[in-house]
Amino acid sequence: MTTKNTHDLVVLDMAGTTVADGGLVERAFTAAAERLGEDPATMIDHVRATMGESKISVFRHLLGGDETRARQANLAFEEAYGALVSEGLVAPLPGAEEAIARLKDEGRTVVLTTGFARVTQDALLDALGWRDLADLTLCPADAGGRGRPYPDMVLAALLRTGAVDDVRRTVVAGDTSYDMLTGARAGAGLVAGVLTGAHDEPALRRHGATHVLASVAELPAAIREYES
Repeated sequence: MTTKNTHDLVVLDMAGTTVADGGLVERAFTAAAERLGEDPATMIDHVRATMGESKISVFRHLLGGDETRARQANLAFEEAYGALVSEGLVAPLPGAEEAIARLKDEGRTVVLTTGFARVTQDALLDALGWRDLADLTLCPADAGGRGRPYPDMVLAALLRTGAVDDVRRTVVAGDTSYDMLTGARAGAGLVAGVLTGAHDEPALRRHGATHVLASVAELPAAIREYES
Protein backbone atom coordinates (compact mmCIF):
# COMPACT_ATOMS: atom_id res chain seq x y z
CA MET A 1 0.00 0.00 0.00
CA THR A 2 1.43 3.37 -1.02
CA THR A 3 1.05 6.24 1.45
CA LYS A 4 -0.20 9.47 -0.12
CA ASN A 5 2.05 12.47 0.36
CA THR A 6 0.73 14.97 2.89
CA HIS A 7 3.86 17.15 3.07
CA ASP A 8 4.61 18.28 -0.46
CA LEU A 9 6.73 21.38 0.20
CA VAL A 10 10.27 20.83 1.48
CA VAL A 11 12.36 23.89 2.34
CA LEU A 12 16.07 23.13 2.74
CA ASP A 13 18.96 25.24 3.98
CA MET A 14 22.16 25.19 1.93
CA ALA A 15 25.51 25.61 3.79
CA GLY A 16 25.81 22.97 6.50
CA THR A 17 22.64 21.14 5.46
CA THR A 18 22.98 20.27 1.79
CA VAL A 19 26.37 21.92 1.12
CA ALA A 20 29.75 21.37 2.80
CA ASP A 21 31.75 24.58 2.77
CA GLY A 22 34.57 23.67 5.13
CA GLY A 23 34.25 26.68 7.41
CA LEU A 24 34.19 29.28 4.63
CA VAL A 25 31.66 31.41 6.51
CA GLU A 26 34.12 32.03 9.33
CA ARG A 27 36.94 32.71 6.87
CA ALA A 28 34.82 35.19 4.96
CA PHE A 29 33.72 36.94 8.18
CA THR A 30 37.36 37.23 9.21
CA ALA A 31 38.26 38.79 5.86
CA ALA A 32 35.36 41.24 6.10
CA ALA A 33 36.23 42.29 9.65
CA GLU A 34 39.86 42.85 8.77
CA ARG A 35 38.89 44.95 5.75
CA LEU A 36 36.94 47.27 8.05
CA GLY A 37 39.76 47.41 10.58
CA GLU A 38 37.89 45.33 13.14
CA ASP A 39 39.33 42.52 15.26
CA PRO A 40 37.65 39.29 14.07
CA ALA A 41 38.55 37.56 17.35
CA THR A 42 36.01 39.75 19.14
CA MET A 43 33.28 38.74 16.68
CA ILE A 44 33.74 35.06 16.02
CA ASP A 45 31.75 33.73 18.99
CA HIS A 46 28.70 35.72 17.91
CA VAL A 47 29.19 34.61 14.31
CA ARG A 48 29.19 30.96 15.38
CA ALA A 49 26.17 31.38 17.64
CA THR A 50 24.14 33.03 14.85
CA MET A 51 24.97 30.68 11.99
CA GLY A 52 21.93 30.61 9.71
CA GLU A 53 20.90 34.21 10.40
CA SER A 54 20.91 36.77 7.59
CA LYS A 55 24.48 38.03 7.37
CA ILE A 56 23.55 41.71 7.21
CA SER A 57 21.65 41.26 10.49
CA VAL A 58 24.74 39.75 12.09
CA PHE A 59 26.88 42.69 11.02
CA ARG A 60 24.28 45.19 12.27
CA HIS A 61 24.55 43.62 15.70
CA LEU A 62 28.34 43.39 15.67
CA LEU A 63 28.77 46.99 14.52
CA GLY A 64 26.35 48.53 16.96
CA GLY A 65 23.60 49.25 14.48
CA ASP A 66 25.80 51.36 12.18
CA GLU A 67 23.94 50.66 8.94
CA THR A 68 26.63 52.07 6.63
CA ARG A 69 29.41 50.00 8.15
CA ALA A 70 27.16 46.95 8.36
CA ARG A 71 26.47 47.18 4.63
CA GLN A 72 30.17 47.67 3.90
CA ALA A 73 31.01 44.63 6.02
CA ASN A 74 28.29 42.55 4.41
CA LEU A 75 29.56 43.42 0.92
CA ALA A 76 33.10 42.50 1.97
CA PHE A 77 31.83 39.22 3.39
CA GLU A 78 29.90 38.34 0.22
CA GLU A 79 32.92 39.15 -1.94
CA ALA A 80 35.23 37.06 0.23
CA TYR A 81 32.84 34.11 0.37
CA GLY A 82 32.22 34.27 -3.38
CA ALA A 83 35.97 34.23 -4.04
CA LEU A 84 36.41 31.16 -1.84
CA VAL A 85 33.51 29.42 -3.58
CA SER A 86 35.08 30.15 -6.96
CA GLU A 87 38.20 28.32 -5.79
CA GLY A 88 36.17 25.11 -5.66
CA LEU A 89 36.06 24.89 -1.87
CA VAL A 90 32.42 23.76 -1.65
CA ALA A 91 30.82 20.39 -2.34
CA PRO A 92 27.47 18.67 -1.85
CA LEU A 93 27.15 16.94 1.49
CA PRO A 94 27.01 13.14 1.09
CA GLY A 95 23.56 12.03 0.00
CA ALA A 96 22.18 15.57 -0.44
CA GLU A 97 21.69 15.44 -4.20
CA GLU A 98 20.19 11.98 -3.99
CA ALA A 99 17.81 13.07 -1.22
CA ILE A 100 16.61 16.06 -3.24
CA ALA A 101 16.13 13.89 -6.32
CA ARG A 102 14.16 11.35 -4.27
CA LEU A 103 11.92 14.05 -2.80
CA LYS A 104 11.17 15.38 -6.26
CA ASP A 105 10.55 11.88 -7.61
CA GLU A 106 7.95 11.48 -4.86
CA GLY A 107 6.15 14.55 -6.21
CA ARG A 108 7.35 17.00 -3.58
CA THR A 109 8.44 20.58 -4.32
CA VAL A 110 11.95 21.37 -3.06
CA VAL A 111 13.12 24.90 -2.27
CA LEU A 112 16.72 25.81 -1.33
CA THR A 113 17.18 28.77 1.02
CA THR A 114 20.15 30.70 2.39
CA GLY A 115 21.08 33.62 4.60
CA PHE A 116 23.48 34.82 1.90
CA ALA A 117 22.78 37.51 -0.67
CA ARG A 118 21.50 36.42 -4.08
CA VAL A 119 24.88 36.92 -5.76
CA THR A 120 26.50 34.53 -3.28
CA GLN A 121 23.70 31.99 -3.50
CA ASP A 122 24.03 32.04 -7.29
CA ALA A 123 27.79 31.53 -7.00
CA LEU A 124 27.15 28.48 -4.82
CA LEU A 125 24.55 27.08 -7.22
CA ASP A 126 26.93 27.56 -10.17
CA ALA A 127 29.91 26.02 -8.36
CA LEU A 128 27.83 22.95 -7.48
CA GLY A 129 26.03 22.70 -10.82
CA TRP A 130 22.75 23.02 -8.94
CA ARG A 131 20.91 25.60 -11.03
CA ASP A 132 18.25 23.05 -11.97
CA LEU A 133 18.39 20.85 -8.88
CA ALA A 134 15.59 22.47 -6.85
CA ASP A 135 12.24 23.85 -7.94
CA LEU A 136 13.02 27.27 -6.43
CA THR A 137 15.87 29.05 -4.62
CA LEU A 138 15.33 31.88 -2.16
CA CYS A 139 17.52 34.36 -0.29
CA PRO A 140 16.35 36.97 2.24
CA ALA A 141 15.93 39.65 -0.45
CA ASP A 142 13.45 37.38 -2.23
CA ALA A 143 11.24 37.40 0.87
CA GLY A 144 11.11 41.07 1.70
CA GLY A 145 14.63 41.37 3.08
CA ARG A 146 14.19 39.59 6.40
CA GLY A 147 16.17 36.41 6.76
CA ARG A 148 16.16 33.81 9.51
CA PRO A 149 14.90 33.48 12.22
CA TYR A 150 11.91 35.25 10.66
CA PRO A 151 9.52 32.85 8.89
CA ASP A 152 9.47 34.90 5.70
CA MET A 153 11.47 32.62 3.38
CA VAL A 154 9.37 29.58 4.30
CA LEU A 155 6.17 31.51 3.75
CA ALA A 156 7.52 32.92 0.48
CA ALA A 157 8.28 29.36 -0.65
CA LEU A 158 4.67 28.39 0.05
CA LEU A 159 3.24 31.42 -1.74
CA ARG A 160 5.52 31.22 -4.77
CA THR A 161 5.19 27.51 -5.39
CA GLY A 162 1.60 26.90 -4.35
CA ALA A 163 2.75 23.39 -3.47
CA VAL A 164 0.56 23.08 -0.37
CA ASP A 165 -2.59 24.74 0.88
CA ASP A 166 -1.64 24.60 4.55
CA VAL A 167 1.71 25.62 6.02
CA ARG A 168 1.47 22.61 8.36
CA ARG A 169 2.09 20.46 5.27
CA THR A 170 5.54 22.04 4.90
CA VAL A 171 8.87 20.45 5.89
CA VAL A 172 11.80 22.65 6.94
CA ALA A 173 15.31 21.25 7.37
CA GLY A 174 18.53 22.92 8.44
CA ASP A 175 21.63 22.67 10.60
CA THR A 176 21.23 25.72 12.85
CA SER A 177 19.04 26.98 15.66
CA TYR A 178 17.90 29.78 13.35
CA ASP A 179 16.69 27.25 10.79
CA MET A 180 14.64 25.57 13.52
CA LEU A 181 13.17 28.86 14.73
CA THR A 182 12.25 29.76 11.17
CA GLY A 183 10.42 26.49 10.64
CA ALA A 184 8.64 26.66 13.99
CA ARG A 185 7.58 30.28 13.53
CA ALA A 186 6.30 29.54 10.03
CA GLY A 187 4.14 26.74 11.42
CA ALA A 188 5.79 23.91 9.47
CA GLY A 189 4.55 20.46 10.41
CA LEU A 190 7.97 18.82 10.36
CA VAL A 191 11.07 20.78 11.39
CA ALA A 192 14.19 18.64 10.96
CA GLY A 193 17.59 19.50 12.33
CA VAL A 194 20.64 17.84 10.78
CA LEU A 195 23.95 17.23 12.53
CA THR A 196 26.25 18.09 9.61
CA GLY A 197 26.62 21.78 10.37
CA ALA A 198 26.81 24.43 13.04
CA HIS A 199 24.68 23.33 16.00
CA ASP A 200 24.23 20.20 18.10
CA GLU A 201 21.09 18.23 18.93
CA PRO A 202 20.23 20.01 22.20
CA ALA A 203 20.39 23.41 20.50
CA LEU A 204 18.30 22.20 17.56
CA ARG A 205 15.68 20.66 19.86
CA ARG A 206 15.61 23.73 22.08
CA HIS A 207 14.79 25.96 19.13
CA GLY A 208 11.98 23.90 17.65
CA ALA A 209 13.25 20.77 15.91
CA THR A 210 10.62 18.03 15.80
CA HIS A 211 13.19 15.61 14.36
CA VAL A 212 17.00 15.47 14.51
CA LEU A 213 18.76 13.50 11.76
CA ALA A 214 22.37 12.55 11.17
CA SER A 215 22.17 14.19 7.75
CA VAL A 216 19.77 15.37 5.07
CA ALA A 217 20.21 11.97 3.42
CA GLU A 218 17.79 10.63 6.07
CA LEU A 219 15.11 13.23 5.35
CA PRO A 220 13.05 11.40 2.68
CA ALA A 221 12.62 8.38 4.95
CA ALA A 222 11.79 10.60 7.93
CA ILE A 223 9.07 12.36 5.96
CA ARG A 224 7.58 9.07 4.75
CA GLU A 225 7.56 7.73 8.31
CA TYR A 226 5.92 10.92 9.56
CA GLU A 227 3.21 10.61 6.92
CA SER A 228 2.45 6.96 7.63
